Amino acid sequence: MIKLGVFSDEVSQDLMRAIALAKEFNLHGLEIRSVWDKPPQTIDDDVAARIRDALDYAGLECYSIASPFFKCELDSDDQYKQHIDVLRRCIRLARVLGTNNVRGFTFWRKDSPSFEEVRDRIIEKFREPVSIIEGEGIYLCIENESSTYVASGIKLRKLIEDIGSPNIRVTWDPCNCLFDRACEAPYPGGYNAVKEVIRLVHVKDAKKVNDERIGEHVPIGEGDAMLRPLFSRLKKDGYNGYLSLETHWRPKQQLDKDLVDRPGGAAYSENAELASRICLEKMVKMFKEA
Repeated sequence: MIKLGVFSDEVSQDLMRAIALAKEFNLHGLEIRSVWDKPPQTIDDDVAARIRDALDYAGLECYSIASPFFKCELDSDDQYKQHIDVLRRCIRLARVLGTNNVRGFTFWRKDSPSFEEVRDRIIEKFREPVSIIEGEGIYLCIENESSTYVASGIKLRKLIEDIGSPNIRVTWDPCNCLFDRACEAPYPGGYNAVKEVIRLVHVKDAKKVNDERIGEHVPIGEGDAMLRPLFSRLKKDGYNGYLSLETHWRPKQQLDKDLVDRPGGAAYSENAELASRICLEKMVKMFKEA
């Protein structure tokens, strides 16, 4: 069964407001990123227990830890070590909250060298994380992201095959394809490439504003992410994970790029609740009609 959820900080830094909105829309759970202005890797056991108890009381589940793992420089040994710690801390949080999904990325992208030139180095960098997640029974769900080396579904599928671990899977975000001119269309091309390895689907929308595929976020269904046919296809293909609203759009003004690339905290959640309410109405209706 496909379940519906929303990022906690796409509603508010106040977890109880996020829970209230999730209950209002009969959602099944929350994806945890920043809560009470704490990014997931800094949430200690006491705060994690508060989150767990609040979700349990509301009858909701945490289905993923939206970790920033490997949103860092590929060539920095110090950042690599820091992010191995980020992974371990997010796994600990996942254990408390009852999920085995932790999100990850593929390092900040540089125009030079190209992905093809650093591909083998990226694969090497995943050796230690693979050992960790396989030992812990955790799925590291790599997201296609335009600010990192891999935004394309086709490239992401090939990278996962080359890493070769059953615990490396995909957080598929079709909207992210719209911000990278080198990407295939999010549907059907991108989806078909990753459909067999998807653990989680992120839902947001954007409209291309020029031929370079530079876009801006818009309410669900008003952009080019092709969500309606994707929802229909997910149902047809028997997908049984979450559709997770990651709104990104704000009604008053666009979020600046740094907040989009490094989401979290009070500045990110400003005006988020109204935006997510509008997008949830559209997402729920679109899903029912698909």
